[in-house]
Amino acid sequence: MPLVHPASFLSSLTTLRVGGRAAAEFRLDSEEELDACGRQISSLGLPVCVLGRGSNILAQDGELPVLLVRPNFRRNPEILGEEDGKVIIRADATVRLPHLLARCAAWGLSGLEGLAGIPGTVGGAVAMNAGSYGCETVLLLHSLRIWSPGTGLKNIFPGQWKFAYRYFGLTEIVGFFFILSASFCLTRASSNGIREAMRLNYFKKKSTQPVLAWSAGCAFKNPSPELSAGKLLDEAGFRGKRLGGMSFSPMHANFLVNEGKGSASAACELLAQAREAVQRRNGVGLHLEIQVLSCS
Repeated sequence: MPLVHPASFLSSLTTLRVGGRAAAEFRLDSEEELDACGRQISSLGLPVCVLGRGSNILAQDGELPVLLVRPNFRRNPEILGEEDGKVIIRADATVRLPHLLARCAAWGLSGLEGLAGIPGTVGGAVAMNAGSYGCETVLLLHSLRIWSPGTGLKNIFPGQWKFAYRYFGLTEIVGFFFILSASFCLTRASSNGIREAMRLNYFKKKSTQPVLAWSAGCAFKNPSPELSAGKLLDEAGFRGKRLGGMSFSPMHANFLVNEGKGSASAACELLAQAREAVQRRNGVGLHLEIQVLSCS
């Protein structure tokens, strides 16, 4: 049975390096522990946050009434077969994207190159429909293996999920669910060509975004394909703007960065100032892309 642990500080578990401590923490070592985990989730009655790399999370300061579930199991990505001219691969949700992309390049399988430079996990990429340079994670999905308290283990296929820009949800399951693995439809291509595309995408990111900084990625969603949040923030004077150890990156105005001694309260204040300034200047309401774990 998975053990309830005293939770670690979110500042040590997220790429933004801020945040207080959750109420409790489960560390799952195998799928066999999921049902027991479900019973314990029910008994505790706390909101659940499944945490992988924590690359899209802003956790507030203080004691957070949240139960962290931290999966600890992973298998290597594998090729399942071919279907309608596509190669189907499967990867556990805990597999880091750079590892999956390296495997795809070695196999000569193309489709995910646009995710190069994104530091998260497969599960996180699906859960937020991560995308970049023409690649959108959910568009490549073949199927999912999920677990929820109501259904237990279940395979999910197209038509059973819904998605939009930086959004993913299931049509038949309400509430908390846990992505165990994802299968993708990819196409055969030259390994060297795939590696070169990944290299170019990574260095394009590195030259325009603070990929090595303590950051949670893009702070706000783009209001539309034609209007970027970064441009609006830049025009409102927020590129490089600092507050309490946090800043909007001088490289890209839509990246919130911890300069080393930042706090969640400073991050939230800076985000609020930015939203207000853009609303006042452009009449556009910015919506967070970062997921906020709050004390309320």
